Amino acid sequence: MTWSYVKKLSFTLLDAITDKDPMVQEQVCSSLCSLGEAQPQETLHACEEYLRHHDKLAHPYRTMILRAMEMILSSHIHELDKDTASIVILLACSEMTRTKELSCEWQQAASSVLVAVGKHFVNQVMEEVLIRFQPGILPHCSVLQTLASLSVSNAFGMVPFLPSILSTMIPMLSMAKQDTLRVVFCCALQHFSESTLEYLANLDQAPDPTVRKDTFAADIVGAYDILFHHWLQSRDAKLRLAVVSALGPMSHLLPSEKLEEQLPKLLPGVLGLYKKHAETFQISKSLGQILEAAVSVSSRTLDVQLDVLLVALHSQICVPVESSSPLVMSSQKEVLRCFTVLACCSPDRLLAFLLPKLDTSNERLRVGTLQILRHIINSAAAHMEAKKPFILSSMRLPLLDTNTKVKRAVVQVISAMAHHGYLEQPGGEVMVEYIVQQCALPPEQEPEQSGADCEGLVTDSVRAVSVRTLYLVSTTVDRMSDVLWPYLLEFLTPARFTTALTPLCRSLVHLALKRQETGADAFLVHYDKHANLPSPYAVTTRLLVVSSSPYLGDGRGAAALRLLKVMHRDIHPLLGQRWEKTVPLLLEYLDEHTEESLSLKEWEEKLLVFLRDTLTVVSDNTWICQLSLEMCKQLPCYNGTPQEKNFLYKCIGTTLGAASSKEVVRKHLQELLETARYQEDTEREGLACCLGICAITHLEDTLAQLQDFVKSDMFRKSIGIFSIFKDRSEHEAERVKSALILCYGHVAAQAPRELVLARVESDILRNMYQCFSTKVLGIKVETKDPALKLCLIQSLCMVSQAICSSTQASSFHFSRKAELVAQMMEFIRMEPPDCLRTPIRKKAMLACMYLVNLEPALEEQAQADVIHGCLHSVMALPAESEGEDGACQKTLYLDTVRALEDLLTSLLQRNMTPQGLQIMVEHLSPWIKSPRGHERARALGLGACLLQFFLGHLHVSALVPFHNLGLLVGLFSPRCADMWPATRQEAVGCVYSLLYLQLGYEGFSRDYRDDVAERLLSLRDGLVHPDPTILFHTCHSIAQVIAKRLPPDQLISFLLTMFESLGDPDKNCSRAATVMVNCLLKERGNMLLEKVPEIVSVLRAKLRDTQEEHVLPAAQHSIYLLASQHCEAVVSSLLGSPLPFDSHTCALWRALAVEPGLATQVLGLLLEKLSRDVPFKESRTFLLGSTPDRVATLLPLAATCALHEVVSAPSSGSAVLELYPQLFVELLLRVSCTVGVQLPRSLLGKERKSTNPALATRSLEPCSSAVDTLQTMMLRGGNEDVVQCMELKGGWELLRTSTGHEDGVTHLASAMAKCAGPRLPPVMKALACTQSSVYEIQRVTSTAFLAELLSSNVVNDLMLLEPLLESLAARQKDSSASVRRLVLRGLANIASGSPDKVRAHGPQLLTAMISGLDDGDDPHSLVALEAMVGLARLLDLVEPWDLRLVLLHTAIRIRPFFDSERVEFRTASIRLFGHLNKVCHKDCEDVFLEQVVGGLVPLLLHLQDPQSPVAMACRFALCMCVPHLECVELAAAFQKHLQEDRSMHFGEFLNSTCKHLMHHFPDLLGRLVSTNLFYFKSSWDDVRAAAPMFIGFLVLHAEPEHRAQVDLEQLTAALQLLLRDPVPGVREKAAETLGRLVKFA
Repeated sequence: MTWSYVKKLSFTLLDAITDKDPMVQEQVCSSLCSLGEAQPQETLHACEEYLRHHDKLAHPYRTMILRAMEMILSSHIHELDKDTASIVILLACSEMTRTKELSCEWQQAASSVLVAVGKHFVNQVMEEVLIRFQPGILPHCSVLQTLASLSVSNAFGMVPFLPSILSTMIPMLSMAKQDTLRVVFCCALQHFSESTLEYLANLDQAPDPTVRKDTFAADIVGAYDILFHHWLQSRDAKLRLAVVSALGPMSHLLPSEKLEEQLPKLLPGVLGLYKKHAETFQISKSLGQILEAAVSVSSRTLDVQLDVLLVALHSQICVPVESSSPLVMSSQKEVLRCFTVLACCSPDRLLAFLLPKLDTSNERLRVGTLQILRHIINSAAAHMEAKKPFILSSMRLPLLDTNTKVKRAVVQVISAMAHHGYLEQPGGEVMVEYIVQQCALPPEQEPEQSGADCEGLVTDSVRAVSVRTLYLVSTTVDRMSDVLWPYLLEFLTPARFTTALTPLCRSLVHLALKRQETGADAFLVHYDKHANLPSPYAVTTRLLVVSSSPYLGDGRGAAALRLLKVMHRDIHPLLGQRWEKTVPLLLEYLDEHTEESLSLKEWEEKLLVFLRDTLTVVSDNTWICQLSLEMCKQLPCYNGTPQEKNFLYKCIGTTLGAASSKEVVRKHLQELLETARYQEDTEREGLACCLGICAITHLEDTLAQLQDFVKSDMFRKSIGIFSIFKDRSEHEAERVKSALILCYGHVAAQAPRELVLARVESDILRNMYQCFSTKVLGIKVETKDPALKLCLIQSLCMVSQAICSSTQASSFHFSRKAELVAQMMEFIRMEPPDCLRTPIRKKAMLACMYLVNLEPALEEQAQADVIHGCLHSVMALPAESEGEDGACQKTLYLDTVRALEDLLTSLLQRNMTPQGLQIMVEHLSPWIKSPRGHERARALGLGACLLQFFLGHLHVSALVPFHNLGLLVGLFSPRCADMWPATRQEAVGCVYSLLYLQLGYEGFSRDYRDDVAERLLSLRDGLVHPDPTILFHTCHSIAQVIAKRLPPDQLISFLLTMFESLGDPDKNCSRAATVMVNCLLKERGNMLLEKVPEIVSVLRAKLRDTQEEHVLPAAQHSIYLLASQHCEAVVSSLLGSPLPFDSHTCALWRALAVEPGLATQVLGLLLEKLSRDVPFKESRTFLLGSTPDRVATLLPLAATCALHEVVSAPSSGSAVLELYPQLFVELLLRVSCTVGVQLPRSLLGKERKSTNPALATRSLEPCSSAVDTLQTMMLRGGNEDVVQCMELKGGWELLRTSTGHEDGVTHLASAMAKCAGPRLPPVMKALACTQSSVYEIQRVTSTAFLAELLSSNVVNDLMLLEPLLESLAARQKDSSASVRRLVLRGLANIASGSPDKVRAHGPQLLTAMISGLDDGDDPHSLVALEAMVGLARLLDLVEPWDLRLVLLHTAIRIRPFFDSERVEFRTASIRLFGHLNKVCHKDCEDVFLEQVVGGLVPLLLHLQDPQSPVAMACRFALCMCVPHLECVELAAAFQKHLQEDRSMHFGEFLNSTCKHLMHHFPDLLGRLVSTNLFYFKSSWDDVRAAAPMFIGFLVLHAEPEHRAQVDLEQLTAALQLLLRDPVPGVREKAAETLGRLVKFA
């Protein structure tokens, strides 16, 4: 039985091997392997028999079967008996040699089978293979390949056979004529030789230790002669490579005399192949083996061939590499291995060949030679020991090469030298310097090389390689410490090594720390022994200055500071303890920032504080003077880095400030003034900073030195009239003057305030102006140079700030103040009025700002001139352009405006009264009313700034009136509607500030917040991009705020100012004035109504003829008055207006809602008109048409539109609330009976043809019109939450469509119950009257609404449950299936809304649901579907006894729906089945257990249902079923895999489930299998694939003794049918399951 069944299974699978899908084929093979795992011998027999009986099976399928056999053999070779092995061997040999044509995969698979068997049965395999390897007969290629593979996989088993094999094979070599066969022979010889060498190398482990090398000598010699002398000359490239691959290992087996004899021919022969082959890996590998063999026998012939070898190998290294493939790289490694062999045997001749190659200028030759040199330095270190000086001297010319590739190769050679002690030799320092030079290369000087010779292998730049090399050599090569320290210090100060500072500092820090750890001398550097080292002062200066740009050069700031900290003892003995605290703080600051976030100004200040602290700790004047001298010496080094030079000037100033020697200070200041590069802006600034810092402690000396320089010949040369003939040009002279003026400014800013005041006018200002203006022939000539002006203005700012910040500023009388202000205004006036090019305006206004704060105060006229001139200078500028320099221009403009604001606030601060504020605003007034928008925007911005400043600095000592409030508010408020959004917002801000100023003058505290005024802030945010309607509404709101807070005495002035604004050039502002005036009048009295007594008679004419906006409000008010007296007539006449209503008619309808009583009367009339006529009439488009069209009637349609307009008026709210139930029900039913209803043809034509813009934009379509009206009514009735909820759910759109109407009603009822519960009782009462409606759609709508109400608990709170149940019960027998379905839904909704009431009505509810399950009048079973969904919701809540009566009936009734074609039926029935399991209690478990077992397979399989809801329902049902099975392990598995919030691996879950089922319920095996068989014909592919998988896992975990439950014949036949399924996935699972059935064999 076992054998026959395994055979049957195997044959079934083997028949499926021809499947067209690769995945199925793979699974068939895998299943065969599974059979082989359980029954290896039987499976192998079956495969052998199948192949034997199916001679015509195609080669690819035979190959797959053989591969499966090989896998079985690989795992179970030790379980095979000899008979089976013999059968397999015979089959494989037959398959392998079946055809003489080469079919690589097929024959290779057969050969692999033999190799697998040969690992344990090598003798049997050899016996069979050797039969096919007879002397004198050329063997099949596969026979040779098998022998070769056997020798690789089982060397110890094969080598004893090799003598006989070789003796048979060697004579065959001369018989082989085909190149393909010759290649196979070569491969066999190669593997035989390699196996022999492995055997000989491990004789201690070999089975026959007597085997010797000479055993193979004769055969190898014979083979060598044929391969080398004949086959190597072939034209076939593959054959030549195969020959050379074999010659390599064969050379080790040749006798030494034979090898010595053949080397003169062998080596040139192999070398010659380099010219014939592009792929050289095998050649190089074989050459290396031959050279190793020659060296091992101490060949003298090698010396003769050495030159030729070196030339050939060298050219291989130098050849351009086209790719970085592993084969190419391996070939290079093999060539280098050849060089290693030669270096060990002939180092002198090798170097004599290589070193001269370094002198060539050819890039490839030089790079290749350096690569070889690096390799032999590393691989033949002992043989190169004595050659170090020669190698070092040979590097002279490569060090000068500028080629990037050569540089990279040189760096790599130097790295190798460092590891092997070369750099300790004389000349090694040159190599170190070279590395540092490459570290100093800027990246932009290393262009990418492209072209045919581009390596494409190395992406690192020379600099990156050099930096890495320097650090590695410094940190990992201990012997290099004495070479690099302190030698690397020499490279710190030269400017050309600046780019290398970061790696230099890092290496030096490591070297210094290493010396400290080893207990070296207290001083790291002995300057007496190293004359070339930079002094401590030079090191300190250099490291401090480069730290000012901390992120350049890969973070050189941190590296430099760390080196400073390490060398503290060598810089000064007293600094150690102090720097241990301060340097880490600086480093921590750098770590906290990035290059983008770091403020360079703050960082420089921290470094200067560090320097001052250092100088304080040292307190040695000699040391400080030496440091300052070194700093001055290094200034020229930073000519190319202005920022660092600027910082160095600050350092010099700081150091000179700490020096106590006045002579040294004056001498250095003189040198600085004489040698400065004045044409550089940053240098002038740096020099000025230097003198300013120095003046902190040496004011007198600094001023004296400046004075001396001004009087010196050098300065005079630059300012003479004939300067064109002197040393400096006029331009340079201006630069010198600029620098001196700046110096005086910085001196004034930095020096002690009490000393500066006495020297300001007598020395500082006098000398500044002396430099600024020059007398030529007695005439005062002022410069036109903008830079000189800027320097003067900047210095004046600093002087003014210094005076202001002095404690004596209040008593200081600045006599030249007016003169200086006038000078600044002159500068401003000289600026071009149409552009902003320089910061002169900005800085001059800043200077004026500082000057006006000084005493004495400016005269009124002078102050007015300043304000007028500065405003004109800025306000009149054109609008900002968007050019290339737009960003820079915008920044300059914003800075200039900020300076103007500061100046005006400074002037205002000197007169903080309403009159002072009015003066400022009067200056701004022409600009506020300017016809140019950008000028208005600027003026409003300035006004807002001034008002905020005034408000922020307001101090009211007594209650005084703000007498000009109305005037100011009237000026700013119309601008709330300006065309420019920014202007509008600023205007609101101005009004806001003015109102709070009034509150301040009324006595309120500054922190008081007024609710009315605060509204302006929220209104301001809405003025950014509003449409006109919102804009003027906002203006109206702003006017309301003004009206509430404007004092009565200011009303007239405000109105007068506003009336003036009616003629504003900006029409928006004019209209805003109208709105604000009307609002103010409305708030203060009914003046507007008194102005329109005759509106009724002229209403239509004005609405038709005029476009003025103020007419419409008047007309609306008039129609309100008219309707108050003649409501019915007005309503009737307006309903007679043509449809669709135009905008004026709509406005008049809305006017009827002004007064609540009138609105109630109007709404009542409209409801009467709405219900008076039928909602639609039916008409047939064609006489024979089966479905009539529904056409809306005109009167209800017009009434609906009118209702919309009335309830859309805000004032209709109370009327809507009063008639809410009637409005809601009538409009809801109107919506229901207009779904799908069309407009009359007359209206359709008018709607299409109308182009009148006065027509309303709202749709006239009947249903949409009704929905819009209902929505608007609910909003007006205070149900915003309901409307919003409907919008979020798309309920309004659903109401409009036939398919979604029911859902829309449901959403509406839900929203009403949630957000408008108290409205429901009257609404329900009104709906009760519609039960007997003749329109089915109205009954459906009302039923859907009432049914949904039951899902909310609000019906309990309002005591509506019983009436609702009675109402729904009365409709259970309705003729409409939709109504009956909705009744069931409503009854089930009790579970959600009133769960505590379910038990009381349980029998009634269950009876209704069971009746729904059995509803036979519904052809689509939708009532049954609703019943299933409802039952699932009710089951948890009904009495167990009530449920017991229907439980079994329900389970049986819903079972057919599990496999329904409709997804909603499958989902509902399966979920209901889960709920039935959930509520099933002990007293009914036994009855229900049978249903659980019967449903287990469908539920598990439908987890693979293509519809996600069905799969999720199955998860729930299974979790509910599992407790009835009383299996803890199964329950745990379900809990783990079936959680709804996690993904599931179905195969893993099914495997686990079957494991527990078979362990705990083995008797269910047959039933489960037979149920699964039913699903083999399922229409869903995934379910059909899951069924055989289910069976496979059941079989996998079932015990063999339970096989009797399964009809194996039936199952196998069914699986065989599945193997022909059209879906590959199904066939794959069937094949997998067939492989598992072996368990029942």
